[in-house]
Amino acid sequence: MAKPTASVQPIELDCADETITRQMTRWLSHLGAERRLSPKTSEAYARDVRQCLAFLAGHWGTQVTLARFAALEAGDVRAFMAMRRADDISGRSLMRALAGLRSFGRFLEREGHGKVGALSAIRAPKIGKSLPKPIPMTAAKRLADADERAGETREPWIWARDAAVMALLYGSGLRISEALSLKRRDVPLPGAGDVLVVTGKGNKTRMVPVLQNVLTLIADYVAMCPHPLSAAEPIFVGARGGPLKARIIQLTMERLRGALGLPDSATPHALRHSFATHLLSLGGDLRAIQELLGHASLSTTQIYTGIDTERLLEVYRSAHPRA
Repeated sequence: MAKPTASVQPIELDCADETITRQMTRWLSHLGAERRLSPKTSEAYARDVRQCLAFLAGHWGTQVTLARFAALEAGDVRAFMAMRRADDISGRSLMRALAGLRSFGRFLEREGHGKVGALSAIRAPKIGKSLPKPIPMTAAKRLADADERAGETREPWIWARDAAVMALLYGSGLRISEALSLKRRDVPLPGAGDVLVVTGKGNKTRMVPVLQNVLTLIADYVAMCPHPLSAAEPIFVGARGGPLKARIIQLTMERLRGALGLPDSATPHALRHSFATHLLSLGGDLRAIQELLGHASLSTTQIYTGIDTERLLEVYRSAHPRA
């Protein structure tokens, strides 16, 4: 049985009794220690379950107990989902709420507290598929060019840092959290290696190639950085020397997309989309791209084939002679 860790504080809820709150504390400990979900995902799941318990207490007119929750009916779940949908939340958020409830229900079943069968009887809401919006190849390269920032009032080492981060996102297809968590010892010097070992979602590691010009940009930043960069600490730091926050790179991207005439969809994560889309358009193998991106399922990577198909259709519509 999972035991609460020091990082999981005991939960207290007015809408549920002590049997439920004790199991929620154990469940959240299980998510972090054994399932290795990210703190943000665990927090979202906990928030969704709290909202459901609060709804059920009002819906039933009594405090929720473990036995009552285990006897949950499909109509109760549908009523909760309808209430959340009335709050105008997205289908994706509804799907996450149902996933969190199912996770809690499975945990209770494994702990011997009965099967919450109603959660399995509810269909997940349909989500309209939206294709990622990659950045044009020329613009993506300019975002990773330190010279684009030379006129800024910030210190030169900061715009050298931002250029290095952008180049890494586009050159290796990293998530921004993966790039900012790289330790200095993780990044080879130019000419001394061409691979990074990255820790992604679920603490899973993967190897990704890194271009020599990207390593050169990182080395230029390191040489200019006024703060000490120890081997075991993040290589990218903020203005005061602490770990660099993702929001800083997002703000940098906002400034640059205005200067380059790019749409609001041009975010740091769009550089990862661009990496995958451009590789695919140039003949990259879909399974190889899956490995590079760290996707657990090929179906997640296949969304980029839709982008490539759209691009081909656009070329067809503009170039094919009309009958």
